[in-house]
Amino acid sequence: MSHTVLQPEEWMRPHGYANGIAARGRLVFVAGQIGWNAAQRFDHAELAPQVRAALQNIVRVLAEAGARPEHIVRLTWYVTSRDAYLRERPAIGAAYRAVIGKHFPAMTVVEVAALVDEGAKVEIEATAVVPEP
Repeated sequence: MSHTVLQPEEWMRPHGYANGIAARGRLVFVAGQIGWNAAQRFDHAELAPQVRAALQNIVRVLAEAGARPEHIVRLTWYVTSRDAYLRERPAIGAAYRAVIGKHFPAMTVVEVAALVDEGAKVEIEATAVVPEP
């Protein structure tokens, strides 16, 4: 394993993310990915399916570097609606586990007024650390 979860003993364990990660290896940075397909079209207008597509796009970019979802150490999510995020959290969690699995890196979710691409409900940036051979 190339990383260690940082969890202060006296803190409650978070659900769905880690408070911190310590890692060693080759860094891979993935630009913000939105929930569109390879033709840059949105197949869905709802948040949860766009989250799934954005995560699939991240996994596809990671593969170009020989990285896998378990190498992700940080995700930053930008959502256009906090209310939609909270309302769709069960479906978002299911989409996350379907694409990333039960690997929960350090994460931040931020509500923004809008994203550059019209129709985008979420944009997710990723940082991964790939173990050195």
